[in-house]
Amino acid sequence: MHAQSETRHNPVHQTETARLLLLANDTYRRSNQSDTAYAQRVAARIECHEQLQSLLLRAPENAQAQGLMGRVEMDDGNLQKARTLFDTSLALQPGQAQQYINLGYWALKVERPAQAEQYFSQALQHERQSASAFSGIAHAKRLQNQFDVAYLHYRTLIRSGHANARMYSAMLECASHLSVHKADSLLRADAITLLNKSHLAHQKIGRFVCEILRQHYSPDTAAPDTTGAMDELAAAANDELLLLALNQIILPDPAVESLITSLRHQLVKHIADSGELEDGLQQLALGLGRYAERTGYALATKDDEQQLAATININLRAQLTLGDGPEALAGSVIISALYGALFHQDFAATLGQWNLVDWPLAMQPLMAASYYDRAWEEAVKQNFAEKADELRLDRDDTPQAWPAWAELNNNTETSLRALMANEFGLSVEQLPATLRLMVCGCQSGQRALELARYLSDVEVIAVDESLANVARGSAMAEATNIENIVFWPWSLAQRFIADGHQVHWVEIGRLPSPAMADLSLANLVDQVAASGAVVHLHTDMAEQTRGDKQIRRLISEHSLEPRRNTLQQLRRMVLNNRSGDLWQSLLQDENFYSLGGCHDRWFRPQSKQQLKSVLAMVSNEVQWKLVKARDEDGHSLATGPVQQQIRKEALGSHVQSLLGQQLSVYFQRRR
Repeated sequence: MHAQSETRHNPVHQTETARLLLLANDTYRRSNQSDTAYAQRVAARIECHEQLQSLLLRAPENAQAQGLMGRVEMDDGNLQKARTLFDTSLALQPGQAQQYINLGYWALKVERPAQAEQYFSQALQHERQSASAFSGIAHAKRLQNQFDVAYLHYRTLIRSGHANARMYSAMLECASHLSVHKADSLLRADAITLLNKSHLAHQKIGRFVCEILRQHYSPDTAAPDTTGAMDELAAAANDELLLLALNQIILPDPAVESLITSLRHQLVKHIADSGELEDGLQQLALGLGRYAERTGYALATKDDEQQLAATININLRAQLTLGDGPEALAGSVIISALYGALFHQDFAATLGQWNLVDWPLAMQPLMAASYYDRAWEEAVKQNFAEKADELRLDRDDTPQAWPAWAELNNNTETSLRALMANEFGLSVEQLPATLRLMVCGCQSGQRALELARYLSDVEVIAVDESLANVARGSAMAEATNIENIVFWPWSLAQRFIADGHQVHWVEIGRLPSPAMADLSLANLVDQVAASGAVVHLHTDMAEQTRGDKQIRRLISEHSLEPRRNTLQQLRRMVLNNRSGDLWQSLLQDENFYSLGGCHDRWFRPQSKQQLKSVLAMVSNEVQWKLVKARDEDGHSLATGPVQQQIRKEALGSHVQSLLGQQLSVYFQRRR
């Protein structure tokens, strides 16, 4: 013992221990780099584990090594081991800020954010300038739904030089939950910063941006001086936040929609009077065009606007006949795109003689959205038999993909096998190296593409009844080089299942509509789910507001068809009566602010019977086991009471029905 103690206090031994600890820390940093491939991060974590084992054989009482080993075990999902190692480290060397930070992240892992906050606060007591502890408090506050406090923490971190992709993503998530009650220049600057950051899911902060714009343009606030139409146009044309929003997101607010509609009307009236689109108004016109396309041309139009648009299109046909090029056509094309997709105009084929890059650079995003992307998606549709159903529709009445999105949520690549083992405690030894995952009701594909991009060991089959959604998802997958995913209509998915193929994970998104009368989602899941497969579904159904039910009643009573004009008239009815209680919940729903969203909710509503059938199927405890349940905030619930509730409902009791509760439930097939 005496010889061992002398060895440990030997300067050479201490120097080598310090060197090994630095090496292990560097390896661990590599294992946590979010921009590194998952397999490389796992390899680095294994290497770090081996380095720490060697180090602890030399110096078993090294507190830092014990703590770092705890981080490695925590990353591997061994939470109890990790906790023991953190406690051991603190016992060996009390007062380490790093170990309290480690304990904070451990508490977040086991879904105890209040306890995590206490640990991070203890870390700050020992190291007042610790950015890791401060950001840990922000994460804990966010998970306790204290979004305003968390938001201010993230802002402080970013402005003090600790910005990273995760920080911006968390700040954006908090912003999506905030309400803005008065004009605030700092919030406006934050919104501009977030919208300028690439690789963020900007669509989440539509409501946040709307509230800032409302405060800015409200007559009760210090709004820009808009004494005349030209003043208002000039103010809007120089409003960076408004221009960013028009180019990137949906703005789900009646007052903001009214502002946009008014700006468009003033713009075209000014152009009609002056005979030109000045350079100073061009960015506003381009933004309005992109916004109109994103909403499926939902904005109301006045008679003089329609007449001008018709005149512009006549002039465009003449210009094309005369052989004018992109530069000469630019102004007219921009105005035409404010009122309808260029791809649907009768001169669309002539526009196809040019490539996207032939148009002026500033116009290219609008041209892509209004023409080239739609042409790309149309080519995808030609591969499916369902395209025949669209041929009887007028071009303007062709359904549009929904939801509208441009960026995936920011996540770190991981493995489905690791998630099944670490988060659900499932055995994965018998699973193949590559797992097959099916998303039923993928809509326009955002969630399906996120699963394909951020899970390193999956092949994804994304299915939807909307051919527009299938085309949009396929096009986005190709544009973003995501190769481990296919988008199919239900007919192709049913053939795939009939051929005996099975999957290891089924995610149920938007439910099929009553129009899919020959499809039983429960039977499909029962056939496709392999032994040990997981089924993830939600017990709540969207689009069930009083306003939706009233509109669907009107559609049924008057045998209305899902035409563009019909959808615009139904929206106008709601907006004209927006002060009525009947429409309040509908007006709060982002889907209302696009014709694609309105088409889905009113003419292709989700079938409650499909959800009931799936819940009845998974209530069979011989075949299925509830392995996890989460509430609407993402917090885990005890599975026993939820399972009991499902069982009672299957037996006919509707007391405390799960239907309508905002739960996310995961079932595993037993055999």
